[in-house]
Amino acid sequence: MAVAVVLFTSDLRVHDHPPLRAALEGGGEIVPLFVRDPAVDRAGFAAPNRLAFLADCLTDLDASLRSRGGRLVVRTGETVAQVCRAAHEAGAVEVHTAAGYTAFARARETRLRRALQAQGCRLLVHEAVNTVVPPGALTPQGSDHFAVFTPYFRRWSTEPLRTPWPAPPVLRVPALLRSQDVPTRSAQAGLSPGLAAGGEREGRGLLRSWLSHHVGGYEERHDDLAGDATSRLSAHLHFGTVSAGEAVYRAHGHGGAGAAAFIRQLCWRDFHQQVLAARPDCAGRDYRTRDDRWRRGREAEEDLRAWKEGRTGYPVVDAAMRQLAHEGWMHNRGRLIAASFLAKTLYVDWREGARHFLDLLVDGDMANNQLNWQWVAGTGTDTRPNRVLNPVLQGRRYDPDGAYVRRWVPELAGLDGAAVHEPWRLTGLERAAYDYPDPLIALTDGLARFRHARGIH
Repeated sequence: MAVAVVLFTSDLRVHDHPPLRAALEGGGEIVPLFVRDPAVDRAGFAAPNRLAFLADCLTDLDASLRSRGGRLVVRTGETVAQVCRAAHEAGAVEVHTAAGYTAFARARETRLRRALQAQGCRLLVHEAVNTVVPPGALTPQGSDHFAVFTPYFRRWSTEPLRTPWPAPPVLRVPALLRSQDVPTRSAQAGLSPGLAAGGEREGRGLLRSWLSHHVGGYEERHDDLAGDATSRLSAHLHFGTVSAGEAVYRAHGHGGAGAAAFIRQLCWRDFHQQVLAARPDCAGRDYRTRDDRWRRGREAEEDLRAWKEGRTGYPVVDAAMRQLAHEGWMHNRGRLIAASFLAKTLYVDWREGARHFLDLLVDGDMANNQLNWQWVAGTGTDTRPNRVLNPVLQGRRYDPDGAYVRRWVPELAGLDGAAVHEPWRLTGLERAAYDYPDPLIALTDGLARFRHARGIH
């Protein structure tokens, strides 16, 4: 029977895995392969938090394969060369992998297809492995992608859902095929202290718990900063330890407004993937230019540094940035507030903020990170590009009693809910008792500067 290679990339699971399922249909041996490619690291992946989470995922994937009679084959080097070498060593006639939609992934796929053809091996690329609907499957009349979320969501919501596939009960891997050791988290330094654990077992348990106990209140509580009422599945979706299609399928089974709101958020993920697939340069260039002349120079650099370190003088912004540093994750409402403050109140280039997020976020994803930053900066798909989020009002609304701020900004732990969002209003000895910086800029001054820069009168 024919041997097939399954190249794992951002789909580190055995449940609901189209490439693995297709490869097993041939009835022969399988080579489950993961390549540690230095080019991927150079492209921006090699942040300590993501490498540690990846190590967890690979360890768990190897354990799942071993429990089914197989194992994970790990190689280091350029992906095309390593896949071709493994296919040759195993006598494989097919290589199965998930479709990728970044410019990097597409170029790699083209090179891999040509190299495999030269040695008589087929490459089979499977869609909708890491998304619910493949990028490019839904298009409006006269365009190659949707530029506005709401009409995309309407179309996306009508697409039929595939029933999730179970994990294979057994598989066989060629016995003599060499493999390097699976990397471990302990090999990584510089991690966020509160970094969550990775792996399919962890992700599936999180999904089950979320749907069973928490999704019902999601619509009402998803912006509650202190309540932390989000799914925290973003890293598992990014690494593919949880199937996005299965998450939507199972959420539909629960029904209700909370599940509907959760599904809508998963649609945002697909929306950004299809934008990036159609416009790969918007990972670093404005999707819609506003002719911004972003602040440069020493003062802007100092403001950026203060923002990164969580000492802007605006408590909810600083709380969000400190959560990011500690956990490698940030509440979505916190991301919006912190990003708006940097790009619009401080008027610092959104790319600086996006780069810092990618340095720390375990769920750091080129499509979601870059395009969410552009949405907030007003250079992306937001239909109200000049909206500015007021951090004081946002704090009062989404952290009304100040619990989130006091959790992450302990200098202000003694202030009550009313004062914690505006500590600069304290006077005399009362203010001196709190070792907390003054605001970098008055909000009215930041707004005036932004409006002037954008030519808003």
